[in-house]
Amino acid sequence: MATMQAARVPAAGADFELVDLPIPEPGPNEVRVKVEACGICHSDAFVKEAAFPGLELPRVPGHEVAGVVDQVGTDVTSWTEGQRVGVGWHGGHCFTCDACRAGDFINCANAKVTGISFDGGYAEYMCAPQEAVAALPDDLDFAEAAPLLCAGITTYNALRNAGATPGDLVAVQGIGGLGHLGVQYAATFGFEVAALSRGTDKHELATNLGADHYIDTTADDPAEALQALGGAKVILATAPNSKAISQLAGGLGRDGTLMIVAASGEPVEVSPMTLIMGRRSVQGWPSGTADDSEDTLDFSALTGIAPMIETFPLSEANAAYDRMINNEARFRVVLEPGA
Repeated sequence: MATMQAARVPAAGADFELVDLPIPEPGPNEVRVKVEACGICHSDAFVKEAAFPGLELPRVPGHEVAGVVDQVGTDVTSWTEGQRVGVGWHGGHCFTCDACRAGDFINCANAKVTGISFDGGYAEYMCAPQEAVAALPDDLDFAEAAPLLCAGITTYNALRNAGATPGDLVAVQGIGGLGHLGVQYAATFGFEVAALSRGTDKHELATNLGADHYIDTTADDPAEALQALGGAKVILATAPNSKAISQLAGGLGRDGTLMIVAASGEPVEVSPMTLIMGRRSVQGWPSGTADDSEDTLDFSALTGIAPMIETFPLSEANAAYDRMINNEARFRVVLEPGA
């Protein structure tokens, strides 16, 4: 039996173990992907700490997968061997629940999650339902494409659905793994972009990424600074610090939206009067379906948007994960199983 290497979580809180596993056979509706690159996402902590409902260990994590179709199941009609593809967080849906019948696959009552419902991309091969697979443009590098399957789609999809139009002031809070992509997308959409971060270390970077303004949140009240610019139509909150996010709503203009994509576990506090007087709103946004992933990948290829990455071989999964979880990476960490 042919085998592959994989980095999996054997028990809650345990280090990744590098193991030899049988190369998986795709089911009738599945596609097998030879993994060229897999991003390490903060959400992989759900697997590492066994914090996701229904998760069964051991599990191979990874939902930022870029690779090549290696084999297809008997009922697969959408994909053929040799195609460049990606697999993101949304790992398939049931087609039969109320959400699916309404075309809202991301809220499917029986939705699968890549790297949680089934083994993900911390491996040389993985299998995924065909509806979870997205086409990967030829001119995107595998390692740079991988983080676009989560960090990219999350910021791109949230911004394009937030109600801002070219020329509107859009603020991006946090210039990290999500935020450095959010600034690029916001600038390319034609928004007037304000970047918010602690200190001045990221001022030059934010400007180079396309920001028109930089607000040091340790020196200025971010809400007051945004109001001095006219008030933001959208504030994209990407840094998982609920206290910092709570300080932002007052920076919204009339009918503005605080769009939260940072998965913080603590409550965000917003004064009702702040919302009422400005007709402001607070909204969350998940990543998206494979169709949304394709839109993100195509737009990124067209405009030259790419994440800043650090790459590691699969054998160094523990060191790579630690760099991500300790916020030491600039800005996304990617495993390359073939390295």
